[in-house]
Amino acid sequence: MSVEQILILGVNHKTAPVAVREKLAFPDIEVPLAMLAEVPGCEEYCFLSTCNRVEVIFTSSDPEKSTRHIRSFLFASSDLTEEEAIAYTYLHQGTEAITHLYRVAASLDSMVVGEPQILGQLKNAYREASERNCTGVILNRLIHKAFSAAKRVRSETNIGSSAVSISYAAVQLAKKIFGDLKNKKVLLAGAGEMAELAAEHLVAQGCTEVIVANRTLENAVKLAKRFKGKAVSLAELHEQLEVVDIMVSSTGAPHLILKKDEVLPLMRTRRNRPLFFIDIAVPRDLDPEINEIDNVYLYDVDDLSQVVEINKSDRATEATKAERIVLDEGLKFLGWLGNMALAPTITDLRKKADEIRLAEMEKTLANLDLSEKEVKAIDKLTSAIINKLLHNPILHLKDDCHSDTKQLKLDMIRRFFDLDSQK
Repeated sequence: MSVEQILILGVNHKTAPVAVREKLAFPDIEVPLAMLAEVPGCEEYCFLSTCNRVEVIFTSSDPEKSTRHIRSFLFASSDLTEEEAIAYTYLHQGTEAITHLYRVAASLDSMVVGEPQILGQLKNAYREASERNCTGVILNRLIHKAFSAAKRVRSETNIGSSAVSISYAAVQLAKKIFGDLKNKKVLLAGAGEMAELAAEHLVAQGCTEVIVANRTLENAVKLAKRFKGKAVSLAELHEQLEVVDIMVSSTGAPHLILKKDEVLPLMRTRRNRPLFFIDIAVPRDLDPEINEIDNVYLYDVDDLSQVVEINKSDRATEATKAERIVLDEGLKFLGWLGNMALAPTITDLRKKADEIRLAEMEKTLANLDLSEKEVKAIDKLTSAIINKLLHNPILHLKDDCHSDTKQLKLDMIRRFFDLDSQK
């Protein structure tokens, strides 16, 4: 396979606002994987979807056609034109795709550089794809090596030590609103990983009471128990908003769970005490117009990027080290891919040389009366001659096997030794 047949098509926090990204949200992973199976030319594929990115990692025998179809299905449920879809997406191909994936896994492409969540999300996406036989030899190797690159970055740099997660960035905003989070009450809408991380940070900063509201009460009870809080159903959301100070929402619901006209009467009951909303869900859980209400503060995942800027300078040196690791791991994969392309030609070359050797031996030995020991000696001698003759051509093929001249070398060797005459 050519390296140019490896591609990544997607959108992220850099290329598209949350209003666009939420149009690409797929609640069920089976849907995009099933759709990718029908894409012309698409051979192997993996679908990654987080609050900050949606990416399709794939290999294709017809990259242009596959790219066109994948972009079309990603935006099928949106009201965007084809021109707008092209403007919001990015396409990485070949070496760029490999480097991009390794940077994503190592959290160098995240809104919060160094945050650890993306690696777990990539592992989950890969597991879903591999369990459904959507990946093969190329993507299996590529993604596993992305995990290795991320592991090296974690162990050989301090990029994670000064990084903050999206949830922690949200807590930093809360501290700007309230000054001190001691004795503040928190409502978590949703009991997933993001809500749990937010609760950890909020409790660490002094929040004394955690209330978990979830559609599945059992999940709410489990999370609430961890923080010695209480669990309620989503139907009790309005009632709880009368007493809490902060609400973190990450339900994964396909529609808004709270609108402006529902919050207005609550503020009267609260006597206008400040209420801070953190919407880290994609699609968004909370009506953006809520922010227009006095003493109500609403931030979504895009707003958190302002907090992220704080640690950028501290991470710059470590990120530079991490980029070198990514480059090194990318070159290793290219070497492996190049050797994969070489393998059939080297096998054919050795096979043809051995066929000629055996045929000539058979003709020669037919007219001689030699002992078994003498025949073995001639067999060993001719094998050694063939190996020495092929040594330099094979070294020539392997030298810089990931360079632009690789295919030219392969074609030249196949022509010189007439390896395709029987194919």
